[in-house]
Amino acid sequence: MFKTFCKYVSLNVLGMIALSCYILADTFFVSQGLGTNGLTALNLAIPIYSFIHGTGLMIGMGASSKFSILKGQNEHDRANQAFMYALYLGAFFAIVYVLIGLFFCEPLLALFGAQDAVMDLSLVYLRTILSFSPFFILNNIVLCFVRNDGSPQLSMAGMIIGSFSNILLDWVFIFPCGWGMFGAAFATGLAPIISLCITSMHFLQKKNTFHVSRCTFSMPQALQIVSMGLPSLVTEAASGIVIILFNMLFMHLDGNTAVAAYGIVANISLVVLSVFTGIAQGIQPILSKAYGQQNHRALQKTYGYAIKTMLIYAIFVFLFLVWKSDGITTIFNSQQNEHLQVLANQGIVLYFIACPFAGFNIITSITFSSTQLTVYGQILSLLRSLILIVPMALLLTFTLGIPGVWLSFPVTEILVSLYGFTLIKKNLYSL
Repeated sequence: MFKTFCKYVSLNVLGMIALSCYILADTFFVSQGLGTNGLTALNLAIPIYSFIHGTGLMIGMGASSKFSILKGQNEHDRANQAFMYALYLGAFFAIVYVLIGLFFCEPLLALFGAQDAVMDLSLVYLRTILSFSPFFILNNIVLCFVRNDGSPQLSMAGMIIGSFSNILLDWVFIFPCGWGMFGAAFATGLAPIISLCITSMHFLQKKNTFHVSRCTFSMPQALQIVSMGLPSLVTEAASGIVIILFNMLFMHLDGNTAVAAYGIVANISLVVLSVFTGIAQGIQPILSKAYGQQNHRALQKTYGYAIKTMLIYAIFVFLFLVWKSDGITTIFNSQQNEHLQVLANQGIVLYFIACPFAGFNIITSITFSSTQLTVYGQILSLLRSLILIVPMALLLTFTLGIPGVWLSFPVTEILVSLYGFTLIKKNLYSL
């Protein structure tokens, strides 16, 4: 069991770290090429990317969990139907995002607080990203199914190669080509296409046990898949919602410089949280198969391994970020803005107190979803992404100012983790 855990989790964590470098690479190269306005514009557009990425994960994780459970029960025809439902749902949401890109970008960015030069830069980035949304969604679906179909190495290779190609193309398009913000977005949009080329080897080598086939669409089946994958969407959307809310609060408190400082912290957070998501996605095939076989011991051991791994990583990352906060901020502060430096340093120290609690909540939510206890996963995800974080941010900002904005994230994660601990103890360890 431990060897299986290590195989799936290590490969998926590496893949998710690489995947999160999509935006981190954009942040670094945009900060070097376009300065504070570029950082601000990027941070205003990023929340929509979180929703696109989360939608792909929702469909992929939900459908592939169903796929693994049904395979564990030897219902192979119904398992293949889960793949077809994923394709149907992916096509629907891709059309929605493309239409948003065509008609609603400017009102959205105005709502987020973009103005003048920042608005122009944000529009270029967001419209380009939304144009590539079908590939982002399809890539996440295929990655999840390839991983659940016994090829976690290939899934990891797709994520890593796609992400590193994005980093290389970022530099090429922004500097030698001089394409600015469009270059950053175009490089990010090409990454899932490159990843899909890699994962297509699963089909070319005929290793796949899922395939395109005729399937009558059933709304209850589709809703069940969405329900099982919803915590994955909410986990990603939580980042987007928090970024939108915090952008507005920072813009009100201290203008563009504060938003740029938050952009640095938010993008580091994407990488940190991606490891927690990688652990959660790594254990999902193991949990779903064990649940299908009613192997309660395997469920408990796998969850325990995940939590221990998360705690070791979370403590190390928090200590490292606090120790190196000034140096990390300097990397992104190309104009040597002293105020930006102070705000970002403060944010790194306060914001990342949340590390172990956010990790616990992400892993616990996915554990519930992978074992068809979807309601509990949805409750935890909604608490941390909307129900608690919004009033907490407003309350702490009103009482503490800028430090209150930073602290609202860890306070929310701590409260949700206390509730999550009672749920997991009652529902997993009482089996």
